[in-house]
Amino acid sequence: MEQTVGIVGLGIMGGAIARNLAAAGWRVLGHDIEASRCATLTAAGVEIRPDPAAIAREAPVLMLSLPSPAASLATAQAIAASGGDRRIVIEASTLALKDKLAIQATLQAAGHVALDCPISGTGAQALTKDLVIYASGDAPSIAALGPMFAAYARAVHDVGAYGNGSKMKFVANLLVAIHNVASAEAIVLGVKAGLDPQHIVELVTAGAGTSRVFELRAPMMARRTYQPASMKIDIWQKDMSIIGQYASELGVPTPLLSATMPIYAAAMATGHAADDTAAVCAVLEAMAGIG
Repeated sequence: MEQTVGIVGLGIMGGAIARNLAAAGWRVLGHDIEASRCATLTAAGVEIRPDPAAIAREAPVLMLSLPSPAASLATAQAIAASGGDRRIVIEASTLALKDKLAIQATLQAAGHVALDCPISGTGAQALTKDLVIYASGDAPSIAALGPMFAAYARAVHDVGAYGNGSKMKFVANLLVAIHNVASAEAIVLGVKAGLDPQHIVELVTAGAGTSRVFELRAPMMARRTYQPASMKIDIWQKDMSIIGQYASELGVPTPLLSATMPIYAAAMATGHAADDTAAVCAVLEAMAGIG
């Protein structure tokens, strides 16, 4: 397959992926509505294009890494109307299943192949290619894209029919939401008890209570530093809402996920919307009277 890929959405995740692909020797075409992101990625070797349609006319493979269903669907419509040859379009965003299916229908009607390939990992992990891809859809296309996935992720799993990738992402992110608040709860308990926060991080990481989420987020909590964000709380709120709604539609109880929601909402309300999700620690610190 020609080593040219287009990426629409050069934010925390899409930008890191674009950098890694360019560094691995891929020709990367990019588009984002924020000029500053485009300028930064140009310096990293990404060729900026004015719109998704322009990318679709050049790149045999496109990836969408966008913050909302409206943005993703509008991009799919632009690709469908571009008049280009058959393309493989990877939808990598976290969206409700109905939105993923609408994007698939739009692209298929124009003769393109849609893949649902959400990503497990944070923006910080994306920088070091420590990502896992839950790929779903056309199996031969997924297999053909193996070298591309390997340029920005440590593992890719074909989970079957289109949409299964999103379902797997919902399962994984449910645990991320819970582990993140649990990590903050543990840090705050230890600090309130008089323990050194850095020592807490080191000893929990060395023991049975650790998790990947703790290891990624607890150091930020210990430092009380929530920038740069590898996942912003306002975007995470969208992801949690999607998971909660899907679980409700299936009739699955999610008491622990539900218990975390007020903590994330409080972080939003206290000025942490653009901060990393580790900022839930600040909410629990305030509740515990830690100044």
